[in-house]
Amino acid sequence: MTGTATFSELGSGGVRARIHIENAPPGTHGLHLHEKGDCSDPEAKSAGGHFNPGGMPHAGPMADKRHAGDLGNIEIGSNGKGDLDVRSDLLTVKAGPNSVVGRAVIFHEKADDLTTQPTGNAGGRLACGVIQ
Repeated sequence: MTGTATFSELGSGGVRARIHIENAPPGTHGLHLHEKGDCSDPEAKSAGGHFNPGGMPHAGPMADKRHAGDLGNIEIGSNGKGDLDVRSDLLTVKAGPNSVVGRAVIFHEKADDLTTQPTGNAGGRLACGVIQ
């Protein structure tokens, strides 16, 4: 599995995240930012939990109360490719407590149900990437 994740500051505040994934299992998969930029563990457990500096409940990316790292789901087609383009008012690229830099992007085994606490029942961690 390979992919790219690009995070850009928006002039109105917040961040736009654009994620592209290839060679992934088809279907719907949860995609989250995790607190540590450490993908050294084969199961990506070294990345810690969801990035949640505000201490909020897990939810979907459009909910008012959510983890800063709740990016929702990405749909992977039968060709193994998928794209997600999402905006978040809870993230920054610049230095600070809500910065994405030094965090990890995690691609999960199953779809995020957007409600189950604290992880959305998205299953195991299939891929991990460090945000630089």
